[in-house]
Formats: sequence, structure tokens, C-alpha cells
Amino acid sequence: MSTPRVGLRCDASPRRGVGHLVRCLALAEEFLARGVHVAVFGTVERLPWATAELAARGIPLHPGPDSPAELVEAARRHQLDVLVLDSYELDPAGAGALRAAGVFTLAVIDGDSRGQVADLYLDQNFGAELPGLPGRLLAGSGYALLRDSVITARPSAPPPVTTVSRPRVLAFFGGTDAVGAAPVLTRVLVATGHPMDLTVIVGRPEIEAEVEDVAPGRGQVIRPVPPTGALPALITEADLVVSAAGTSTWELCCLGAPAALVCVVDNQRESYTRVVRHGLAAGLGELPELTAAGVAGRAARAAAARTLHGLLSSPQRRATLAAQAWSTVDGQGRARVVDAVLDAVRAAAVPG
Repeated sequence: MSTPRVGLRCDASPRRGVGHLVRCLALAEEFLARGVHVAVFGTVERLPWATAELAARGIPLHPGPDSPAELVEAARRHQLDVLVLDSYELDPAGAGALRAAGVFTLAVIDGDSRGQVADLYLDQNFGAELPGLPGRLLAGSGYALLRDSVITARPSAPPPVTTVSRPRVLAFFGGTDAVGAAPVLTRVLVATGHPMDLTVIVGRPEIEAEVEDVAPGRGQVIRPVPPTGALPALITEADLVVSAAGTSTWELCCLGAPAALVCVVDNQRESYTRVVRHGLAAGLGELPELTAAGVAGRAARAAAARTLHGLLSSPQRRATLAAQAWSTVDGQGRARVVDAVLDAVRAAAVPG
């Protein structure tokens, strides 16, 4: 058959975050490397850096579509052979409508298929299992979708044990920090009392203002910076990374970063629990607990500060986390996913 045409349906905004777009961008890079025509369909709101990422790769961005009928119409208009659906908000019937129209459909999910009837499913979360799906499931962190900038920054070995008196700490919570985690965790880091050079990625002006209001302690420096394409370099340079337990978890693992994670939304809980249980990162708890008032909130923040102090003061603990994380995500996940898609599309095109 001729080279297939692939569409990726996802959205990104300060409220939604950018995780869906980032993993679709990783898939797009792999398809482009195979000579496949790629287009993104959806809404990218008030995120100039994200639209610039698409433009830099020559990937067109088309609006919508939302309803099953609109998805089918867009697939026909753009002559798509494959449509990747990565959304928690689209009508689940869209996948089945596309399949009925002869469009190969890949649904990217996080522990819940939402009733979608797709040809292929992808759940890149560590230890993912979802039996009983009508199509084939690609499950686990062996299928983690990582961008070129992460894959090329992956070190050839996990970082060695390194003793430093003032660790470099990087804190970031998704492309927009939709839930406002940065100020909370900045205060918890300061509460450790440990010297540090802390860089905080601030996704929005109001987040930056809150972070700037946090007074550092003795031997502590706090540096807020806007979202940057140089994030993989900042991660590899850091002695400790504090982040949300979302799609960036797999970037941290691939880069061998010693990390402490916060569960910031409900759909991260299962993956967060598995990752912490298997020693890929330290756990700091759930954001609602860390922001709670009264005794419970103070206890949660104190426990998180103790965990962070233990990491800041123990090079061996950081190195152990980094080695376990690095060995779990090899950076080849997107190639495995694209292999599976192209193999299935070619097989379907063979008569009989």
C-alpha cells in the first residue's frame, strides 16, 4: 500500500494541560521519521510554545472535530488512513464510527477505555492492564511516548552517586501547572531546611507570583523560569526533580532522573502508586492532602518535607531511584507503537 496518512486528535490548554499533546507530538515525530504524512486535529489554546513546536516540525493543526460524525467527515476530507484519539472528553462512540468508516483507530488511554471500540489501544502507564478490550492493547512503560528532545538527551547509563553540598533541584508540574502545585511544593521544599538551588517552572503568571512570594531559607535559592524547550537538559542537570505523576514521569525515567512525585489529579493515582511501590520515584502524596487545612494538612506537608530532606541529604538514595527509573523506560516506546500501527494497517490492506 502507499504511505498511510495519520491524524492525531488531542487538545491542550492551560485548564486541560498539555500531556495529551506532548505524547501525540512524540508519536508524530516517529511517524514523520518513517515518511508518514501527519496532521494534528484539536484545540491548542493560549500555549504559544506548543503551537511553535508543531510549526517547527511542519505539522498542520486543524480545528476539532468533536462528534463521531465530525471525526468521520474530517478523516474523509483529509484522506486519513489512521486516526489517533487521545482525549478524556471526546464522545467514546467516535472510535467505533471511525472503524465503521474504514479508518484504523488507535485510542490512547490511561486505565479506562471509556467504552471506546478501537482497533488498537495504548496505555503507557507502568504495569498497565485492561483485559477484555475489543482490540489489541499495547500496555506498560515499554510503550512510553517520548519526544526527540528526551530520547536524544537520554544518558548511556544512569547517573552515578554524586555528593553535593547544595543540590540542584528542578520542580515542574506539567506544561501549564493547571492545578497550581508549584507554590505548594516550593514551600514544602523550603521547609526541609536543606540548602538547595531550586529552579521552578512556572506555567502561568499567577503561579510565578505565588512562587516569588515564598521566602527561601538559609543556603536556599529559588529561581522561577517560564516553560522551556530545554527541559530535558534541566532534568539531566538536576540532582533531584520534583514533579507531577503524569506523562512527564516517563520522561524522568528515560533520563534517569532521581525524582519525587506528587499525585495531582485522580487519574494519576493508580500509576503513581505503582511507580512509587516499584522504586522508580519517591512519593510525596496527593496534592489535596498537601493543601489541606488543619492538622491533616500540616502532617502531610511535614511527611513530604521529611521525604525530600532524606533525598537531598542522601546521594545513594537518589542514585538508587535514578538507576531503577533509567532501566524501566528505554526511549523506544514510540517506535514500538508505530511499528504496531503500520503493521496492522499493512496487514489490513492485504486482500484475504
